Amino acid sequence: MQHTRTWSDVYGSALALFEGRAGGHAWLVAAPPSLAGGLAGELAGVDGKGRVTLVVHDGLTPLLAALRETDPRGVIVVAPSPLAGGPALSVPERVVNDAGGVEYREGGEFPAWTGADGADGAGGPAGECAAASAAAQAGAAVVVVTPESVGEALSAWMDRTPHGR
Repeated sequence: MQHTRTWSDVYGSALALFEGRAGGHAWLVAAPPSLAGGLAGELAGVDGKGRVTLVVHDGLTPLLAALRETDPRGVIVVAPSPLAGGPALSVPERVVNDAGGVEYREGGEFPAWTGADGADGAGGPAGECAAASAAAQAGAAVVVVTPESVGEALSAWMDRTPHGR
């Protein structure tokens, strides 16, 4: 996929758009800043149709905004280790006022989640992942993988999705 655009959102998060061949689906890759370093290379190495938006976020509000804006077929959450699912979470409420110049509230209750069938990490352990719980709350299919597995996970998901590759 080809990197075609980079921008920041109102919350101060970095976003990048990668586009493949015409057709296909929209996908979202969500990563914290500490794990985002090699993701552009991972996504550039994927051969497929559609588009992928990478959001490098600190907190859940920017991720939820990216989910609403992109309406993805699925979300790949980048974490230190792959997870197959996780419990419901209560994220303490806080006010964020140092990101992008906009003050906003963040936190709340997020549901348990199960990784999308057949994805990388589906055989991994269960564990807490606020980003995956937030994606599940938004109704998105989600998988949680390590940074090194993003390209492989996206390719596998495209392969098992009609008109995905």
